[in-house]
Amino acid sequence: MRQDQITAALRIVKREIRQWEEPVLGVVARKSNRDPFRILISCLLSLRTKDKTTREASAKLFALAHQPATMLTLPLQKIERAIYPVGFYRTKAKSIHAICRRLLEVYGGTVPDSIEELVTLSGVGRKTANLVVTVGYGKPGICVDIHVHRISNRWGYVKTKTPEETEQALRRKLPTPHWITFNDLLVPYGQNLCQPVSPFCSKCKLTKYCDRVGVKRSR
Repeated sequence: MRQDQITAALRIVKREIRQWEEPVLGVVARKSNRDPFRILISCLLSLRTKDKTTREASAKLFALAHQPATMLTLPLQKIERAIYPVGFYRTKAKSIHAICRRLLEVYGGTVPDSIEELVTLSGVGRKTANLVVTVGYGKPGICVDIHVHRISNRWGYVKTKTPEETEQALRRKLPTPHWITFNDLLVPYGQNLCQPVSPFCSKCKLTKYCDRVGVKRSR
């Protein structure tokens, strides 16, 4: 995919994803009025977990508490029961406690709005930090998960080996107006059509733009 094609390609993606269910983090952001804390915790829960499980776990947890102070009063076992069966739920419950404690002790209960500060929180990597900054605060950032990493490389738009390298490559190449929405567009596209193994290339409207890098078989 050439640089002059990216805007047209993303316009097509935006149209196509309307037919599919909104990703869970988009739902959490919309229903919480883009509350950075709930976006942060939901993103943490979503790591290595399917959307349906994340959606149910987030709803159960936020019914118990949706602010750092009240979340910290919940016993670890109660958080574990609320978020089960998300991946690594015991570790994530401990991270939630640690995050809430640090938010209260260092940031007055407010989620920081910089990537550099967010990655100091327990269990928070650059993907989660970028998501909080972009979705929660509307500040420039590029959230790169497995879908964004895979599709950006499959298109031939970047040539990278890790999500971290993809983020840096996109920061250099992707036009700034697309930064915040890039993840929102590519995640549902990757979940439903441009899948890791045997993507639905016959249904894809981007065939004239896509280099199909690494695609060995498709549907």
